[in-house]
Amino acid sequence: MSEADKARNRELTSPHERYDARLQRRSSTLLQRRVVEQERASIEEALDEILADDSIAQAAARIVAARRRFIVGSAKSFSYASLLAFDLSVGLSQVTLIDGTVVRGVDVLSDVRSSDLMVAFSLRRYRRDTVELAQRFAEAGGELIAITDFEDAPLAKIADQSIYVATGSASYVDSPTVVAAVLHVLATLTTASAKGARRRLGERDRLNTELGLYVN
Repeated sequence: MSEADKARNRELTSPHERYDARLQRRSSTLLQRRVVEQERASIEEALDEILADDSIAQAAARIVAARRRFIVGSAKSFSYASLLAFDLSVGLSQVTLIDGTVVRGVDVLSDVRSSDLMVAFSLRRYRRDTVELAQRFAEAGGELIAITDFEDAPLAKIADQSIYVATGSASYVDSPTVVAAVLHVLATLTTASAKGARRRLGERDRLNTELGLYVN
């Protein structure tokens, strides 16, 4: 994506604005081509950046070193948070998804320890509840990793470690493609270096078979 396109993308802050600018009066064939071409370019650029930048590896090391890991995201970002929490919990203990119902933000904030870590997803439009929860967690002494989109995003200013993802798209919604790729790499690096991950994976396989959870 060119710098001009990136600047224009930042100006279109809401799905309604992006719909008006990108989807009206376009044929399905043309729109499909534009979306696919943009996604292909974005993922190629993102994968090159992953190889050139060590922020994901650094974040993985921080996650492994933490005693308790909390994952949070609101609205669409809740899906990303759920995906990361699921993948991390396969190989690590003490991984908790803050879902606002079973585990609420206030429950976590009432008992923050210096060995605790939070991974917060904060992508535009930035949800106030996620930003405030992450800020209070950091102020209480916990370590904060922000997965966000721009260097001037709210959590980028206070996070101990930030991972930047490109979400530009030809659609009315920001793209999840690069986010998913980054999460896949992050979960893989974290699990690969986590002590006891191999044992947990083996035990999960045994239990899955014993309980008949999957179709053979």
